[in-house]
Amino acid sequence: MLLLAALAALAPIFARASEDLFGLAPCELCLWQRWPYWAAAALALAAAAWPRGRRVLGMLAILAVLASGAVAAFHVGVEQGWWPSPLAGCQAPRAAPGGSVEDMLRAMSTRPSKPCDAPAYLIEGLPVSMAAMNLLYALGLSALGLILLRKGAKA
Repeated sequence: MLLLAALAALAPIFARASEDLFGLAPCELCLWQRWPYWAAAALALAAAAWPRGRRVLGMLAILAVLASGAVAAFHVGVEQGWWPSPLAGCQAPRAAPGGSVEDMLRAMSTRPSKPCDAPAYLIEGLPVSMAAMNLLYALGLSALGLILLRKGAKA
């Protein structure tokens, strides 16, 4: 379970590093995908520390990883234009009827935001967005977690 905890924590750390090292800007859905990994890392650590609750905590950790994968799958759909994002941070602010430009500027976020339907690509020429990579990572990590649980590995 320690391996699962480390690999779960690695995902949001890598995402943050890609912002700093490669200049990739996250959108609101990108940020949402990170939280379940932190929960998975904490649950996997708890599973490693508490052998009696290992199976339940391990399964909860795997479900948390899959939750990030579900957000990633939704994000891929937004990127592909299959559906719009319901998150306000993913959309341009709209002025209220009769509102002034100043009202619209006050409604804007103070933090620069990237639209959720604009994919970020880590590897130029590879048509797999960061959201799609996260989906693949979540599926692989959850499968590894199941294998670790099944084998009863303490690692």
